[in-house]
Amino acid sequence: MSLFSFFTKEIAIDLGTANTIIIYNDKVVVDEPSIVAIDRNSGKIIAVGKRAQMMHGKTHENIKTIRPLRDGVIADFQAAEYMIREMIKMIGIRQSLFPPALKMVICIPSGITEVEERAVKDSAEQAGAREVRLIHEPMAAAIGIGIDVLEPTGNMIIDIGGGTSEIAVIALGGIVNNKSIRIAGDDFNDDIEEYMRKQHNINIGERTAERIKIEVGSALPELDNPPDDYAVHGRDMLTGIPKEITVNYSEIAHCLDKSISKIETAVLQALEMTPPELSADIFRTGIYLAGGGSMLRGLDKRLHLKTKLPIHVAEDPLRAVARGTGIALKNFDKFTFLIK
Repeated sequence: MSLFSFFTKEIAIDLGTANTIIIYNDKVVVDEPSIVAIDRNSGKIIAVGKRAQMMHGKTHENIKTIRPLRDGVIADFQAAEYMIREMIKMIGIRQSLFPPALKMVICIPSGITEVEERAVKDSAEQAGAREVRLIHEPMAAAIGIGIDVLEPTGNMIIDIGGGTSEIAVIALGGIVNNKSIRIAGDDFNDDIEEYMRKQHNINIGERTAERIKIEVGSALPELDNPPDDYAVHGRDMLTGIPKEITVNYSEIAHCLDKSISKIETAVLQALEMTPPELSADIFRTGIYLAGGGSMLRGLDKRLHLKTKLPIHVAEDPLRAVARGTGIALKNFDKFTFLIK
């Protein structure tokens, strides 16, 4: 062990549109919303993660909240760099005389461009990384679920995150074919906001839409174990006065239908592009779901009705990608790739 490796700290980052998870020493040490609050006058960071999330939609003109990632890619380079740096500080790596050299594996959507990949790498380097490797989200999800991706067997993974839905067929340690669409959790929230405006004449914010999705979100208008109706508070568009209305899961299933149909279409397209031998494997193994979007009630059943294939939801879908990125960190050369 060289002196340099003694000062090197290895961390795995799942840099998500909605949440960022950091793994250090095989443990999840940071799990925070991907959002920062900045003072407009001084440009200083006021809060990152949960504290910034609490301010979102409630700020005055001197404070702005920024979500640095949109559709799985960095939309605000400086805010992303700030966020990564501040979240690394949350790990609590003890500062010695020399700051530790950071070796990072960051997972990214499989459908992003080289320019967007470079933006992720540059942000990490600006935040203090000495060495940066990237891994594609579906590959990380497959590893995190516990699939042996090096086997000559085809496995299909659907990772529905905040900004993108990644559909990939994996075999022999690589992605055979993939489909990445920018329809995911954020679009579900937008659908709910729009539905509330059109159907109930009530204005709600992004955080309220997220809560509705969690409490009564559904992919099917009829469920075996339906959730209780949910009371929504917002601003009446006609009078401008705050009011309360009650929504049920069937309404939300109706308003999410269009976005879920687009995901279904992408899944069918990915199955069409799959080589026949791997299709035979997928018929036996089924489809694996990961990511926060896969927790939507009835989504597995709806995909089963569409594809007639067995659907398996990951044990802890929110952290499957992060777990896989952590495993990739230990197998640095096997699953990750480098940007020159």
